[in-house]
Amino acid sequence: MAAAVAVGATLAACGAFTAAPGDGPAATAQHASQAATSVRVLWMGDSIAGAEAPAVEAALKASGVQFKDATSSGGGNIVAGDHPVTAVGAKDTWKRLKEDLASFRPTVIAYQITTYDWGTPHQQLAAYQKLSRTAKDAGARLVLVSAPPFKIDEFYKPHEDAIKNAPTMAAKVADVRYLDASELWGNDYAADKAQRAKDGIHSCQQGSAAFATWFAKQLGKLADFPPAEPSDWATGPWTGDERFAKLGCG
Repeated sequence: MAAAVAVGATLAACGAFTAAPGDGPAATAQHASQAATSVRVLWMGDSIAGAEAPAVEAALKASGVQFKDATSSGGGNIVAGDHPVTAVGAKDTWKRLKEDLASFRPTVIAYQITTYDWGTPHQQLAAYQKLSRTAKDAGARLVLVSAPPFKIDEFYKPHEDAIKNAPTMAAKVADVRYLDASELWGNDYAADKAQRAKDGIHSCQQGSAAFATWFAKQLGKLADFPPAEPSDWATGPWTGDERFAKLGCG
């Protein structure tokens, strides 16, 4: 799917900005850039969150929000569990988070539950509670976001129960804003509403733009800023990010 077509569909769904009579380039530019806010968002997660990151960055920056992409192409999880893959991933994530807290000083930490958050319910809850305490100690708000529905292939199949249980544990954490992304995606990865790429796991430009529109609206309510209109950012250079080319998005 070509980027222009994908983003065009998103704009059609969200409502494109139409300049009023007499509006010129200056007025259009005003719509394209909101006043700067004090909000600083650290976006965490795995490669699913990574594919969403270019659109989320564009949407938030157009809203005057500072943004840092702290996602990982493999791992990105905070639940170590008992598997060597998740143990290594979690160690790397916690180390990077400590560095990002010191250098970026986020006011909001947004963590999308990863496909690697394997472990027992107790291990999952403990990790999410640790992230909550870490955010609080850093003076930041924590937002936990459920992952979109994705294809449970042979790699994920042995960990299906843990993957399905993670959102339930995340929703139990006190003093944290939990966002259920199923209201955007639904629960069936193969449904048109889920907007998955050919691999059934990630999103292409249209899906990423849809998520960014939804997420910016939810975050705006929490952090008290008006999200920019999709027409201000959805057809920007982010649509050519190499991550989409690797996914075969066009």
